[in-house]
Amino acid sequence: MPYRLSTSSRQSTVIVVAVMASLWLAACSPASDNDWQGYVEGEYVYVASSQPGRLDKLSVERGKQVALGAPLFMLEAGDEIAARNQALRQLNAAEAQLADIQSGKRPQEQDVTRAQLVQAQANASKAAVQLHRDEIQFQAGGIAKQQLDDSRAAAETAAAQVRQWQSQLAVDRLPNRTAQVRAQQAQVAAAQAVLDQADWKLGQKTITATRAGLVFDTMYREGEWVAAGNPVLRMLPPENVKVRFFVPETVLGRLKVNQAVTLSCDGCQANVAAHISYISTESEYNPPIIYSNQSRSKLVYMIEARPAPADALKLHPGQPVEVKLP
Repeated sequence: MPYRLSTSSRQSTVIVVAVMASLWLAACSPASDNDWQGYVEGEYVYVASSQPGRLDKLSVERGKQVALGAPLFMLEAGDEIAARNQALRQLNAAEAQLADIQSGKRPQEQDVTRAQLVQAQANASKAAVQLHRDEIQFQAGGIAKQQLDDSRAAAETAAAQVRQWQSQLAVDRLPNRTAQVRAQQAQVAAAQAVLDQADWKLGQKTITATRAGLVFDTMYREGEWVAAGNPVLRMLPPENVKVRFFVPETVLGRLKVNQAVTLSCDGCQANVAAHISYISTESEYNPPIIYSNQSRSKLVYMIEARPAPADALKLHPGQPVEVKLP
């Protein structure tokens, strides 16, 4: 005997079918032109050092907010410290040598020249006195003309020696030749460059936050070896938080960069204001057929919007959001 429904059962079945049909129609109905679904994304900053070394100290924890300039991590720096000390000593030696070149002869050497000058001045004074006596004796007829000439020559020779030692003392006080000074100045500049390079490498062993943000993840533990360029942690600055959503081709013409939108999400106490920062110029999910009036409705374009940095802290990467035009 075939199974038959009663009147009440048939009525209940009709109601259930009607409800299911209405739900299916609601699900298939197109979304509002001012309301789209999207999700939160983050553009992460991978923090690394250009120098290798053992991770001696990790100053931050995953999930913590850090301020600008906060210490992040430190690598062992024994070799860099030694290289920096060596470069500093080489610079000091080059500067001392330059000062020595620019100062002329040493004071002790100048004292020797000065003593020679004093002796020459004494000889010149003695020769001048003897010349004066001989001139008087010659006028009185007491000496020959030859003796007077000898006295005059001796006085001139002594005076010339005085001028010679005066010039030598002036030369001793002068710096070395200009070319030598320039060469040593170049040596000082080269030593300074080596010191700057050593300072930079040493600074690469202690990394601080160049931007405030969230420590999203850490890749190493203290005591592990970190190769040069390998990121030790991953940060998410608030200005790098964005929302990505897709709009149909029919809505694309109403949107523009810097246009305001409103974001809402589950658990958000209030809506979050944002502005459109990027509109894709290429469609996505294109059907593999020639465009037609029927297929154009399937085209969607990616849109990115960014909240203010203060509001970005309310959002989390991967979180679904609803985007609306105000």
